[in-house]
Amino acid sequence: MALDIKICGLKTDQAVAAALAGGASHVGFIFFAKSPRYVEPAEAGRLREAARGKALAVAVTVDANDAFLNEIVEKMRPDMLQLHGSETPVRVAELKARHGLPVMKALPLSEAADLERIKPFVGIADRFLFDAKPPKGSELPGGNGVAFDWRILAGLDVGIDYMLSGGLNAANIGDALRLANPPAIDISSGVESAPGVKDPALIEQFFRAVRAARDDRAA
Repeated sequence: MALDIKICGLKTDQAVAAALAGGASHVGFIFFAKSPRYVEPAEAGRLREAARGKALAVAVTVDANDAFLNEIVEKMRPDMLQLHGSETPVRVAELKARHGLPVMKALPLSEAADLERIKPFVGIADRFLFDAKPPKGSELPGGNGVAFDWRILAGLDVGIDYMLSGGLNAANIGDALRLANPPAIDISSGVESAPGVKDPALIEQFFRAVRAARDDRAA
């Protein structure tokens, strides 16, 4: 089974190049002003050009209003929207219809009971992104470098397409793949030398760790 890999929170040509060189299937650009990974829509549009024909470009927003979403779609030309806020199923459906783009809905998880939150979005969201709940006091809905108990995903309904996110890095990706067997993974802070600063060497190291973990499982 192919494993989709999204490198999120990209801000530089070097980081985009490292993600593509490693074999990323998705590259993510964040439009949330409080994030150290924030990038202007026009700059994201420039950066995403390197990914055309190689990886899908994802626009990550947090409860963005219509005017800002219109600007992002116009200037970046994303392949997919990722909604990382408190968007309702109605809002997800509305944005899908308006922009004609697939939507990935992010949902925070910490215990098995949280899987119930997925049900209203089934058949509306094209894919889910499961992240850890933010630590107390954090203003960021994601990119906090914390993980949740991946074993709870054993209770997930068969057929739910998702990306596993939250606290992933080269050291723990093998455990994550073994315990959750996700169809896709998403990493941001785990390949940074400082908040918002992607490190091409850490990106390369992460891809090596993913390949090693998959080779071990195939052996």
